[in-house]
Amino acid sequence: MSTLDRPAVIPTLEELGIGLVPFSPLGKGFLTGKIDEKTTFAKNDFRQIVPRFTPEARKANQALVDLLGQVAKEKNATPAQIALAWLLAQKPWIVPIPGTTKLNRLEENLGAASVQLTPAELRAIDGAAAKIKVQGARYPEHLEKRTGL
Repeated sequence: MSTLDRPAVIPTLEELGIGLVPFSPLGKGFLTGKIDEKTTFAKNDFRQIVPRFTPEARKANQALVDLLGQVAKEKNATPAQIALAWLLAQKPWIVPIPGTTKLNRLEENLGAASVQLTPAELRAIDGAAAKIKVQGARYPEHLEKRTGL
């Protein structure tokens, strides 16, 4: 699913005292809850060529967004805020920096710092997310090779 899924990454970073700034912590916008299988992207939108953004993959992966949405409703937050709050709760040296060009999204993202997830909520999110098999590769094969992962 992401670099965080690679078992050796987090312990190695922790051992070496290296911080982590997760790339695309909102899944290229998918985890915001604003994209579904019916969403169309502009011809020049990078997501057009990403296997994880095919309509079929988006439909299958909606379960993850639905999970975030359920927690968001309980916490009076947005799915994006829950995704970012989850990352912030993992380790103090994990600092997501989502990109945006819109002031309202910046304000929404900043609101994630105020969302406190309890250990029980984190366990529930992790347990539910573990049952969801994310569909579609992160990148087309030729670009995935460049990641070194």
